[in-house]
Amino acid sequence: MLTGDENIVDAEMIVQYKIKDAEDYLFNFVGPELTIREVSESALRTVIGQHTIDEALTTGKFQIQEETQILMQQILERYETGILIVAVQLQSVSPPKQVEASFKDVASAKEDKNRKINEAQGYRNNVIPKARGEAQAMLREAEGFKEARIKRSEGDVAKFRAMLVEYRKAKDVTRKRLYLEAMEEILPGVKKYIVPSDKDGNLLNLLNLSGQ
Repeated sequence: MLTGDENIVDAEMIVQYKIKDAEDYLFNFVGPELTIREVSESALRTVIGQHTIDEALTTGKFQIQEETQILMQQILERYETGILIVAVQLQSVSPPKQVEASFKDVASAKEDKNRKINEAQGYRNNVIPKARGEAQAMLREAEGFKEARIKRSEGDVAKFRAMLVEYRKAKDVTRKRLYLEAMEEILPGVKKYIVPSDKDGNLLNLLNLSGQ
């Protein structure tokens, strides 16, 4: 039989039927078995011709059976045969023996393709959620860093404003204190001496606080 995509298949089919009208069955036609055989073959050829070879060999068998049964019943009803088709079942659908090996190779290649697709899909389903999780973690870390910098900046501003208030109250004292704090920060661990201001440059007022 010729498929819809112009390939050839060999098909075997079982047809089960019963007599629903004895009068039509006995008097309207001759040779019921031959008639059913010819109607079956004609219907199957028509249906197979509307499907691809892949459907005929694999996933479309059930649909082909149903369509063939419906078409057979329509033909038999048209000729008032008194026959009811109970079931149609494809026993074997295969490519011709001359090219059967090639079709098996094609089927094997399709299976490999589907397996590769499934593996790639599994890898995708594993990598994408992981990448999204890492992206969310990085965003949360960046938000935390942003908040910390904002809080620190706000604290520095508040500290500066407090120092500014004190500076305006006693500018000389505050200036000296800021200077001493800066020197302590710049030169940690270095022994320092404070020399009182003396117009005459007298160093006798030097106070040694270390006791040495």
